[in-house]
Amino acid sequence: MSLAIFDLDNTLIAGDSDHAWGEFLVEQGAVDANVYREANERYYQLYQSGELDIHEYLAFSLKPLSENSPEQLAAWHQQFMAAKIEPIILPRAEELLARHRARGDTLLIITATNRFITAPIADRLGVDELIAIEPEIVNGRYTGRVSGVPSFQAGKVTRLESWLAERDHTLDGSTFYSDSINDLPLLERVDTAIAVDPDEQLRAAADARDWRIISLRD
Repeated sequence: MSLAIFDLDNTLIAGDSDHAWGEFLVEQGAVDANVYREANERYYQLYQSGELDIHEYLAFSLKPLSENSPEQLAAWHQQFMAAKIEPIILPRAEELLARHRARGDTLLIITATNRFITAPIADRLGVDELIAIEPEIVNGRYTGRVSGVPSFQAGKVTRLESWLAERDHTLDGSTFYSDSINDLPLLERVDTAIAVDPDEQLRAAADARDWRIISLRD
């Protein structure tokens, strides 16, 4: 079976789930609104430009997970899915997933957003395999630290290689869909790279490499 790999944010959904979670926390009064919103916006701009320090960002973004109980986080996430994620799920993305599923491909989402946020989204999209940033959990609670290699930029390649080795899988016939210049290392590793509603930097890279460019937006 061929591997069909998908970025999540701004690829399969019409927005960034990590940034949206930050906005949701502000709306819930779970964080200092002015301070958190300003930092959330600043980190998002750095991500979009390909200049994000992932470890600095994770120290910021995982902190609220450590400050709240698993029960509170689970309740918030249910509200988050309804309020922030359902409205940005793209029907054409679901159709694309269905086409690969019908061909018998193995579907995998690989994302630089953490598993707490993205696992329910992957479930909603019917994708069983997920590589995401892993927040550390000790004694049933998040610590605010990251476990292992963050699946960001070249880290996506590292994490995917480990995933492949564990399953005795290869990248033969593989396809990767992404919107972001941050994913260039992995786009260059697969057999077929497809830019989805790409940012300006990725569009230029895709044009230079003669990669296909598609849109999943209405």
